[in-house]
Amino acid sequence: MKPVTEYMDYREYIRDYYTERKAFGFSWNAFASSAGFSSPVFLQYVCEAKKNLSEKTASQVASAMGLVGYEVDFFELLVAYGNAKDDKSKKAVLGRISVFAETHRVRVIGADEYEFFKSWKNSVVREIAPALPGATHKQLSIASRRRIPTAEIAKILDFLLQSGYLEVDENGCYHQVNRSLKMSGERNTIRKSVARDLQRQMTELALDALEKEPAENRNMTGVTLGITRDKYAQIVQELAECRRRIVAIAASDDATEEVYRLNMQLFPLTDIGSVNSTSTSRRKK
Repeated sequence: MKPVTEYMDYREYIRDYYTERKAFGFSWNAFASSAGFSSPVFLQYVCEAKKNLSEKTASQVASAMGLVGYEVDFFELLVAYGNAKDDKSKKAVLGRISVFAETHRVRVIGADEYEFFKSWKNSVVREIAPALPGATHKQLSIASRRRIPTAEIAKILDFLLQSGYLEVDENGCYHQVNRSLKMSGERNTIRKSVARDLQRQMTELALDALEKEPAENRNMTGVTLGITRDKYAQIVQELAECRRRIVAIAASDDATEEVYRLNMQLFPLTDIGSVNSTSTSRRKK
């Protein structure tokens, strides 16, 4: 069975724990009893998302599963994450999980991804460090148009190395472990928690570029369209294919002269559907 730190869903961990022992006569009744629950099916209901663990019962279940030390702390964090009601609360717990991983020097699946995508600065440093072999932290800061302070460059590089996003050779030059990256689709809860903030950050950078960058250094265009829901889905697919082709074009060349950000945004400007619904309702009356 995988270590508890390789899970982001406490129900999944409990389910795997039970499944592994079920072949040896382990029952939900015995499991619940060992955790101090009077209901023989309580933990079964937890796994089926019909019941939730609380902060108190999380430690009981952790002990019943033989977790010790920081494993118990991490399981309690998983419960807190699973019980979080909104994106803001989930992000707060993810932040605590990142601190946990750094404090205990353990690899928490999902924590590194959260840490990387929560700030635009990580992806920029990941691009410019290999493009400037032997550059000092100050030079990398200058290359970021001084948007990233020198002291922060050093911290980001340490994180990128420890998390496997960059590697360094005997000459002190940085190299990307993977040429292109995308946010994992396997952990949708993490994506939802960080993607919105990252997109907001990148949009703010685009506004900054609109004001400060000469036209020959940027390409910003837009079009206003009247479409149906079917056409919306078709356009989204077309954008995904376009993005894939652009990534392939960029990845086909190992050289980097500048780091660019491409934002693709398609959002509604109207709410015609609600007006039509109201009109139809009135006509029926």
